[in-house]
Amino acid sequence: MALPDTREPAFPTTREPEFSAAEIGALAHLYRGEVYRSTVWRTRLDSSTNWAVVTTGIALSATYSSTEASPLPMVLVGLLVSVFLLFEARRYRYFNVWRARARLLETDFYAPMIRGEGVRLVSGWTELLAKDYCDPRYHIGFARAIGRRLRRTYAWIFAIQAIAYYGKLAIHPVPLVTLADVWERAAIGPIPGGLVVVAGVVFHLGWAVFAFVTFRIELAARRERRSLIAMG
Repeated sequence: MALPDTREPAFPTTREPEFSAAEIGALAHLYRGEVYRSTVWRTRLDSSTNWAVVTTGIALSATYSSTEASPLPMVLVGLLVSVFLLFEARRYRYFNVWRARARLLETDFYAPMIRGEGVRLVSGWTELLAKDYCDPRYHIGFARAIGRRLRRTYAWIFAIQAIAYYGKLAIHPVPLVTLADVWERAAIGPIPGGLVVVAGVVFHLGWAVFAFVTFRIELAARRERRSLIAMG
């Protein structure tokens, strides 16, 4: 009499989906393309920063060229640097798209392979990257982009511009003796010097407040995101 088979029935095991060699090669080329595009836009960011630095240097040269030179160039260059900041923030939003995609491939595709864990498809990064290609959009808002560039680069340019302007009022044509001299030196045509000085303080203080507020928004966005797999 045949003994009953006591072995448990074998259930088909589901293997984790894997990329083929051709697909991995395609992702490698995709990564190279994203790095190239982020490098191009990074260069464009540097060019607008260079414009801001050069124009500030020209204004400094014109302002301090002689004791009779007007401090007006430092006022105008502050407005011009603000325009460059807006240009750079717009370019940063484009740069951030390519940078985020390349970074996602580095952290969730290449890093697990380097650690010997293989390619993990269950973490959700493939869906996130595919969605970004099918429905491309900016990863951060315009205000946050301005805040990032302001805190990292343009705050120093504005600080130098403010110090140079008020330094010009303090030492040229002779060192200050009374506070009334400040208003006289700061006057621009029919505009009273006191109004010009107050406008300059409000201008730089406004940028400082903007940098702080957008920084708080950045922290709140990171806490809300909570996931290591994200873009922006």
